[in-house]
Amino acid sequence: LTTTKPNVIVIILESYTSKFVGCLGGEPGLTPHLDSIAKDGMLLTNIYASGDRSEKGLVAILSGYPSQNPSIIKTPTKTEGLPHLNKSIRQQGYHSTYYYEGEPDFANYNSYLLNAGYDKIISKCDFDSRDYNSKWGVHDHILFNRFLKDLQTEKQPFFSTLFTLSSHEPYDIPIAPKFAGDDETTKFKNSFFYTDQCIGSFIGEAKKQKWWDSTLIIMVADHGHRLPGDDANDAPSKFRIPLIFTGGALKEKNIINKTIGSQTDIVKTLLQQLNISADDFKWSKNLLDTTVKQFAFYNFVDGFGFVTPSGVVTFVNVS
Repeated sequence: LTTTKPNVIVIILESYTSKFVGCLGGEPGLTPHLDSIAKDGMLLTNIYASGDRSEKGLVAILSGYPSQNPSIIKTPTKTEGLPHLNKSIRQQGYHSTYYYEGEPDFANYNSYLLNAGYDKIISKCDFDSRDYNSKWGVHDHILFNRFLKDLQTEKQPFFSTLFTLSSHEPYDIPIAPKFAGDDETTKFKNSFFYTDQCIGSFIGEAKKQKWWDSTLIIMVADHGHRLPGDDANDAPSKFRIPLIFTGGALKEKNIINKTIGSQTDIVKTLLQQLNISADDFKWSKNLLDTTVKQFAFYNFVDGFGFVTPSGVVTFVNVS
């Protein structure tokens, strides 16, 4: 990093499967902005989601805690005892915010975030009802615009988490579809393309802000997706996701990192770059430490997968 105490933004991308991300070998033409951002930072190409639902991904990313069934987020008395990235970073004088355009109580998010100690939580109820989409909340471009506006007066150093939503079913978007078709896969593709546009616009505007040069941005999916291809529950391709480090505070650019890892590894990787103790995160490893064994573990309702440089093993209890 170019500074010892950068601002940190974690952007969690709803359902952003690697199968639709061009720079990860996915279908070309869907993520031109994300592909460009990856070239301007560090792209990790062998990262897997810890679980198969948003609430599991949230805990894996922010608490470095492996997915379980049911998710630990369902039990507030347990999440109270979890370590949390926000808890660690706030001790260093960071002001923290969390942005989500959906229902704050969905899957018990709000309880988990309150336990994490964010200074400010923005959710669906903080937006004009005229901007609501058909089912979940507001569209991604509205969320990013609000985020950009608020960051202009945000106290530095800041730690912000933003969770997108538009690429969740029913995949309704406020722009004309780029791809023709009414099947589920095509709707998903169009929502993916729309979110990528929102990401591109946000980064373009962020580069004009005074805080850009001292900011690190981490982009990662909450989980993968069975589409396209209708993957089986145990398939590694269902769990492979993008992880990108970018921003003005990143010293080195255009790096491809092939280390095998998981969402759970983000916390320790970040904290060790910030020279903050990561001892509380027992299930996390530093993806930039070449002496650490490479692996990724994921699970689903009735099975699990384990990925190493030697290969992949999956176990489905039903079969």
